Amino acid sequence: MIDEGRPIFLQIAEQIENSILDGSLLEESKAPSTNELAAFHRINPATAGKGINQLVADEILYKRRGIGMFVSPGARARLLARRREQFFIQYVQPVQREARKLGLSGEQLAEMLKREEVNS
Repeated sequence: MIDEGRPIFLQIAEQIENSILDGSLLEESKAPSTNELAAFHRINPATAGKGINQLVADEILYKRRGIGMFVSPGARARLLARRREQFFIQYVQPVQREARKLGLSGEQLAEMLKREEVNS
């Protein structure tokens, strides 16, 4: 499950984000502890903690003293907004640039996307 090509702490953070996005980890619910994550992935607890701390810095998780980490209110909406922006930059903009090179109009590009939607 861990990809050796990317920092493990980022993958831990992304897995928790994915759980929030898919609804398996709801807002105000308890997030896995660093020790649970470390044991599950067989990694150093400090590495798991670094992933958790990244999510705290991004206001996706917050700490309840003595209880653990919890999903912040509004975390799912923040994640959706960030991931949609990343999707736009990583996928949509390159497609738009290539479409312009090919002389495709916005309408033609939209038609191609609709055609793919029908075929899938």
